[in-house]
Amino acid sequence: QVQLVESGGGLVQAGGSLRLSCVASGRTFVSYKMAWFRQAPGKEREFVAASSWSGGVAYYADSVKGRFTISRDNARNTVYLQMNSLKPEDTAVYYCAADRGIVGRESNPDKYDYWGQGTQVTVSS
Repeated sequence: QVQLVESGGGLVQAGGSLRLSCVASGRTFVSYKMAWFRQAPGKEREFVAASSWSGGVAYYADSVKGRFTISRDNARNTVYLQMNSLKPEDTAVYYCAADRGIVGRESNPDKYDYWGQGTQVTVSS
């Protein structure tokens, strides 16, 4: 079992930056693939980024590539999402997700077993 708690959301102007954090409980954090998803009102949950267990490989949605960076600190059981050059269309609730069985790039939220409660990111124009 893994419990995930996100933080770092807030209100920011377009062009600004935010860093989201997700802290995981448990001593086997290093064995989990970690990902970020987001969900805007009236839309389906969409993949944002994912990190391999080591943090050495990262995957991104085309819409955030070059602007967002996922990283993880296994010693702190924490995964981060650095978001730069934010746009109003980035406004959404951002969720942290984890799974032990996923290999490679997995953008289907149904494949992830563990989820945080979400943190709101609002980008004003």
